Amino acid sequence: MDNWKPTASLNLLKRRAKMLAELRAFFAKRNVLEVETPALSQAANTDPYIESFSLDNRQRFLHTSPEYAMKRLLAAGSGDIYQICKVWRDEEAGHYHNPEFTLLEYYRIGFSYQQLMQELEFLLMILLKLKKSANYYPYQQLFIELLQLDPHKADHSLLIACARENIPELVIGDKARWQKQDLLDVLLTHCIEPSFAKDRLTFVYDYPVTQSALANIRDATQTEAAVAERFEVYYGSVELANGYQELTDARKNAQVIETELHTRKQQQQQAFPKDEYFLQAMEAGMPSASGVAIGLDRLLMCATGQKTIQQVISFPWGRA
Repeated sequence: MDNWKPTASLNLLKRRAKMLAELRAFFAKRNVLEVETPALSQAANTDPYIESFSLDNRQRFLHTSPEYAMKRLLAAGSGDIYQICKVWRDEEAGHYHNPEFTLLEYYRIGFSYQQLMQELEFLLMILLKLKKSANYYPYQQLFIELLQLDPHKADHSLLIACARENIPELVIGDKARWQKQDLLDVLLTHCIEPSFAKDRLTFVYDYPVTQSALANIRDATQTEAAVAERFEVYYGSVELANGYQELTDARKNAQVIETELHTRKQQQQQAFPKDEYFLQAMEAGMPSASGVAIGLDRLLMCATGQKTIQQVISFPWGRA
């Protein structure tokens, strides 16, 4: 039996160490402070699309992201910060996901999300050794050009019809089970992501407000729909990063969390306590900032041309 052995080669483990050193040098040069926050907390991510691990009989949860704790540091006056840490998401292990994975999350005070996208492109081009600059697409443009529908205006029945036409293998079943966000996600993953250039980064930005999470929402104008000021970054069709113009309004942050908790209840998902420390920090006042989370295992996988995430992790889920 060789199951005790690591699934990553020694060369790939050395590449991981080099990448972490390069990241720390990048941020040190820009005076971005490295921080640490608890991996176990009294509250959990309320997003109904992300599942946390809980410890039986104890009111502690393994974090899915250090977001809440890092925003508490921002509210306390930390300035620009970053963190490299392990996070946990209770999802099935696969080619691109390990339930325990390494995340880089960082925040830049006073940056717009456009400025953060430009800085992130520069960083990722270094780590991936890319020659060609990234493609940038508004979320709406991709749906209109590739699927002939406007994601901001399309209703439930139109999205169901589009999914049935373009993804014949998809089993819809009970249409009421599908939320608008679910349908947009499946159209994005099956019909749009495969079209992204394989030799460069792709930035998708300005998402529907139904997918805002804790991103700032830009109000509608006479010619444009309201959008969530968030972005996602892909290398080929592999999602690497998710960033926001951070929502700093305390009341709106609380409303988002209440809505997410209500959705979890409707969908009969595990109920989580609100992170009162985070809400108190928002009341105290968080400075204007943009932030992004980058999956480092996926990034290393792409940088080294590996086919699965297990090839760049010492001991993945099945051998942990």
